[in-house]
Amino acid sequence: MNGAPWTHLLGSATPVVGAPMAGGASTPALVRAVTAAGGFGFVPAGYRSAEALAADLTDLAATGTPCGVNLFVPGPPEIDEAIFREYARRIAAEGEPYGLDLAAAPLTHDDDHWTDKIDLLVRHPVPVVSFTFGLPDPAALAALRGAGTRTLATVTSVAEALAARDLDVDGLIAQGTEAGGHSGVHDPRRPAVPTSTRPLVRDVVAATGLPVLAAGGVAGPDDVRDLIGAGATAVVVGTLLLRTDESGANRTHRDALADPARTTTVVTRAFTGRPARGLRNTFIDSYEPAAPLGYPELHHLTRGMRAAAAAAGHPDRLHLWAGTGYRNARTGPAAAVVEALTTAL
Repeated sequence: MNGAPWTHLLGSATPVVGAPMAGGASTPALVRAVTAAGGFGFVPAGYRSAEALAADLTDLAATGTPCGVNLFVPGPPEIDEAIFREYARRIAAEGEPYGLDLAAAPLTHDDDHWTDKIDLLVRHPVPVVSFTFGLPDPAALAALRGAGTRTLATVTSVAEALAARDLDVDGLIAQGTEAGGHSGVHDPRRPAVPTSTRPLVRDVVAATGLPVLAAGGVAGPDDVRDLIGAGATAVVVGTLLLRTDESGANRTHRDALADPARTTTVVTRAFTGRPARGLRNTFIDSYEPAAPLGYPELHHLTRGMRAAAAAAGHPDRLHLWAGTGYRNARTGPAAAVVEALTTAL
């Protein structure tokens, strides 16, 4: 096992990687559990301050748990005031049960504390940093690599993979269309043809020659075996961990994943202005046709509503992120998920 490709890249005993699920699902406890079971866990830095990220890294360091960190690459403003305001007025009724005036919400664009987080990770390096939503600037990449950190870029097409290779990252995360949560597509205005994870992995490995982590559609051990067979160095798992004991996912989200009435996942931009896969609900049905692109502006617009809906047990106003394998998400310890996923290797 010491000669396995995942051990060389991640230092893990198995090829199972715990996905960095931003918004609270990926807790230090979940990272610890995945790592203790032989996998490799990622801490999500998205939506958080550098201070909050530092607290999680300190927590994990106290138990000697290695981890990766995932960063959202900031982009330019994508939506103008008039389009934003029109959408805010359209969804305004959804905020009223929680005392929220969505129609008057400010248009907010930010860079997710990018510079502060890069500075933190240079001062306090972790083994691996991954990037989502685009490619980092060369200076940030060089600073991280100078600190001894390996770098991975999330890609959704061969073209994105080649651009990442040319930037000289250490590896790639090939995210297929089946993946839950946000698509890592570099430019949502010019998305590539949606591609299933297995052929995407095969094509990206062939085109770049880099180590590739496969993300999307993992429902059981056969998927792990098949993705490794397609050339993946390791396999990223997110949705299957959402209902585990160590997950920080809220109760409304957990219950929806097990609700037999929730029969499908869809890709939507209605909640955040960026394509993301989740369980279909009435908010998506009502607003997806009119939803503009505009991340993180729409994320900030709906964030308070979503938090209130989660607390109130209202799944139809909540982003129920989930991949296509959500029916196989089980309760119990995360270690059992990691162990089960390796039985077919």
